[in-house]
Amino acid sequence: MFHAIWEAMEPQNALDDPEYAAFAWARYRWLMRWMGLVSAVTAAIAVAVLWWYLGSLPIHMIVATALGVGLSVLMAAALMGLIFLSSGSGHDEAVDRFDPEE
Repeated sequence: MFHAIWEAMEPQNALDDPEYAAFAWARYRWLMRWMGLVSAVTAAIAVAVLWWYLGSLPIHMIVATALGVGLSVLMAAALMGLIFLSSGSGHDEAVDRFDPEE
């Protein structure tokens, strides 16, 4: 009886383990810091390319281009990072084992 209760309390996926969860989220934050830098560089390159082809740009166009490109790259990185976090931690497999009738 006690053994069955103990097995039911064991973590079902890696993020249920606090030590692994801390490691996984730290890795995700590290990835997001790097991707923040990449998105800023990408936004600067996009503004520079527009400046090269069009000449002088209004400040509104510079801000809109930088925010649009930078936030798009950052959002893509955040979503892909969460997909990798979910897949690598076993959450995807836990959903496969989920039975709503239990």
